[in-house]
Amino acid sequence: MGNVSSPRTARVIDLDTMRQRRQAQRRILRLAPELDGLEMLYHLASDPDTLYGMPLLAWGLRESGEVVGLVPWMETLTACHEMDSPDNGRFFGYRDPETEEIFHTPPEHKVYELEHAAAYFDYEETSAPTLIQQLPDTQGTHALCLASDGESWQLKQVFGWRLYNDGNMESLLVDEKRVEQTPIVAGDACLYAGHSRHATVYYFQRHIANQIKQQDPTTMEALAVMTTPSSSS
Repeated sequence: MGNVSSPRTARVIDLDTMRQRRQAQRRILRLAPELDGLEMLYHLASDPDTLYGMPLLAWGLRESGEVVGLVPWMETLTACHEMDSPDNGRFFGYRDPETEEIFHTPPEHKVYELEHAAAYFDYEETSAPTLIQQLPDTQGTHALCLASDGESWQLKQVFGWRLYNDGNMESLLVDEKRVEQTPIVAGDACLYAGHSRHATVYYFQRHIANQIKQQDPTTMEALAVMTTPSSSS
């Protein structure tokens, strides 16, 4: 008689552990500012034949080795290729305005820059949140800061961006009451992380921020819709 094979033991899959591993692979390890004017291209479902350009703020290296373009978008510094909203924008590619070349993967020189920088600045792992990098905001990005009651808001220019060892990226804003010297530079006590004081933060490009400052009717109407809490049914 042949040998009877023993039944295979069922594997227990820890879904929480799997999610944590996937999240760790997405963690940003290093940032490189975009200083040559490269843009992200996106389109809207309402106008699929038109491409819109937005200057890239930086490139990021993930723990998985993937390099992603980054732009301030809605409530966070967002990886360009993950933008997939029919209403707010769907990623199409990258563009060099000088040559008008359109490409769909990060440029090699930025990949090399990030890989070499990450190898050089090889920080020791710590459980406590640790500041890894700080970049200036070169785009004139503004933050619309909402209070927890959702009723009051203020518009503040973004001074810069911080990257922490857990991959979290935070905008850096100015507390005007604590400004002691000008110009403001990195490390000044008047700078604070946006979400440390504000319940919700939305990011806007400079021209949209100026429309808000000028009380443009169309912009203010859209802003009212954005900042009004949805009523539960």
